[in-house]
Amino acid sequence: MMKRLIKLMSIILCLAIALSTSLMGVFALSLQGVSLKSDDDKATADEAPLYKEETVYVMAKADGTVDKIIVSDWIKNNDHADVIKDVAALGDIENVKTDASFTMDSDNMRVWQTNGEDLYIQGEGNTPLPVDLSLTYTLDGKVVTPDEIAGKSGDVTIRFDYTNNQYENVEIDGKEERIYVPFFMLSGLFLDSSQFSDVHVTNGKVVSDGDRIIVAGIAFPGLQHDLGLSRDTVEIPDYFEITAHTDNFKLGTTVTIAANGFFDEIGTDKIDSIEDLNDSLDKLDSAMSALIDGSSQLYSGLNTLLESSGTLTSGVDAIYDGSVQLNDGAKQVNNGAGALENGASTLSAGSVTLDNGALDLYSGLNTLDLNSSKLTNGSNATFSALLSTARSSLQSAGLDVPELTKDNYAAVLDQLVSQLSDDNVKAKATAAAKEKVTASVEANRDAVTAAVTAAVRENVEAQVTASVHDQVTAAVIGNLGYSVDEYNAAVAEGLVDEATQAQVAGAIESQMNSESTQSTITSLTDQNMQSDAVQATIASNTDAKIAALIDENMQSEEVQKAIADALASAKAGREKITALKAQLDSYGTFDSGLQDYTNGVGSAAGGASQLHSGTTTLRNGAADLSLGASQLHSGTQSLSDGASALTDGILTLKNGVPALTEGVTLLRDGAMTLNEGLKTFNTEGISKITSLKDSDLSKIATRLKATADVAKHYKSYSGLTDEMDGEVKFIYKTEEIEK
Repeated sequence: MMKRLIKLMSIILCLAIALSTSLMGVFALSLQGVSLKSDDDKATADEAPLYKEETVYVMAKADGTVDKIIVSDWIKNNDHADVIKDVAALGDIENVKTDASFTMDSDNMRVWQTNGEDLYIQGEGNTPLPVDLSLTYTLDGKVVTPDEIAGKSGDVTIRFDYTNNQYENVEIDGKEERIYVPFFMLSGLFLDSSQFSDVHVTNGKVVSDGDRIIVAGIAFPGLQHDLGLSRDTVEIPDYFEITAHTDNFKLGTTVTIAANGFFDEIGTDKIDSIEDLNDSLDKLDSAMSALIDGSSQLYSGLNTLLESSGTLTSGVDAIYDGSVQLNDGAKQVNNGAGALENGASTLSAGSVTLDNGALDLYSGLNTLDLNSSKLTNGSNATFSALLSTARSSLQSAGLDVPELTKDNYAAVLDQLVSQLSDDNVKAKATAAAKEKVTASVEANRDAVTAAVTAAVRENVEAQVTASVHDQVTAAVIGNLGYSVDEYNAAVAEGLVDEATQAQVAGAIESQMNSESTQSTITSLTDQNMQSDAVQATIASNTDAKIAALIDENMQSEEVQKAIADALASAKAGREKITALKAQLDSYGTFDSGLQDYTNGVGSAAGGASQLHSGTTTLRNGAADLSLGASQLHSGTQSLSDGASALTDGILTLKNGVPALTEGVTLLRDGAMTLNEGLKTFNTEGISKITSLKDSDLSKIATRLKATADVAKHYKSYSGLTDEMDGEVKFIYKTEEIEK
């Protein structure tokens, strides 16, 4: 329970310091009618015999002055009672969903005959609101009216003020005090980026999607007083303000959500141990200090890494110098192997010369042969390292790459290039875009359905009106003793004077405009709208509209650009993989040449050994030596070519070291920014929470319990019977401002 109290206090205090982007998601959900109650409260709504979910729509002028209050009540009949009694203090009440009707009893209650069903009613409110909304507009420092600011340009301030009128008198520490119902106010609006710039908010958040600027703000009117907190300690927002520069001021509808379910997660009967609460705050303070220390250590470590970049640079330079020496040596060995091959062909010319030379040759070749394993092992290790680095690079780019070996790397890289073909990438990008577009369009299905329904209703009403007109015409003409056809024929033959015709037309028009006829048209239209055929038409037209919108959005510039970007990225990836394969092929050539070289050295050493075994085998030994020398020359040629390729590769690595150093520098600077940001957040947010300890925290906990209890008492604007439980939220909508 202490953790939940800490969580609530953190939310209350920190929201005033840094409003997160998740607020926009809450705002969107609220507009769609999502309940702000917790899961426990929703369970209560299903368990109570009668539960009233109430939404109060406040239609206001641009300055917040109330025009009209519309109340929508959903009374959940969980026990399926045949009769529901309701005390809703509303005018012009109507049942908006079922055929249930009501009568008034002696207690002035409405008694609804529901036959076990839920009840959906709507009416007009005429009692004061618990929270008043006021909007003030300032242009270049002067307060102006909405009419005066429309179409103007300059520096503008829009301020939302919220006045909490709903309170209870509560005894706290032996003193009676006024505790306000803690309403959470969430206001939102859109600004056209072509008309507004340099937008800043107090107690809110600004998000831009390029064309529109989305602004949202929060406030807790009366909560500062309820918790007894000094504004010098922490300031809980009770207003929301926007400042901007405008060119041709125009403002659409603003929407404000008010709900008091914010405190429902607090179990007030469990707020007892201040010691536990203090311990939790100490842990919060320690955790924040550890986080700041960790970010500081990260910065120090990156500094050390940056300082070591010089050592890395020196090491790479040394490797490059060594590779140059290896390249030069390989060329010399190759030249020597050529000379050896020429000399071996003349060994048979003299046994003495051959015997003395064979001894020296055997000694040298035996030394080279003993070092051959080191060369081959080093080359294998280098090749494995290159393959591992290549795999890591590809994996970091998001590709699924198996372990690379000498034998499979070429096939694996060719397969990756095939996977990144234009056809494959375009198909995947198109499928992903369509899934996203479909989800976006389907999210607006209710709005599409509403528009289609309105269009269908217009057609149905026109047909009903025409039918009723024919009936009224027949009735009026029938009073004259005519049928419609007889009357029209008489008029055509001039048997009906103009005065009579005018009287007939006037009677028809009078009856068509009568309240009863219009009511009949409305009733018939409503009945036709509920028919299976009309509902099927609405559903069909809605699906067709949804499909058309999906196709339209798929052809949008944004979607097509995303697909084009994916193709461009895939092309770049194919080129990089092709270049990587070429580099690995180059080293493979070097590795193969080294293997040939070591094989040649072994063969030459064997030949020298046979040469040295005795002059009796001189001829055969000379032939073997000549063959071995030829193989040696071939191997050293491959070694020379491979060493040259290795030098080129290491030169590329050397040229890339400055970019690595630059990246480490950027990472170090980012770590410094992180450390400074954490310190600011600790100073402006966390420290304000952890400073509320001991006596101050005890006072806050007591007042918090009282505030939470008062919040739970306010459950309805229109009223509840003793058998009901409920919840209520308010949605304020202001008029647009335009010239």
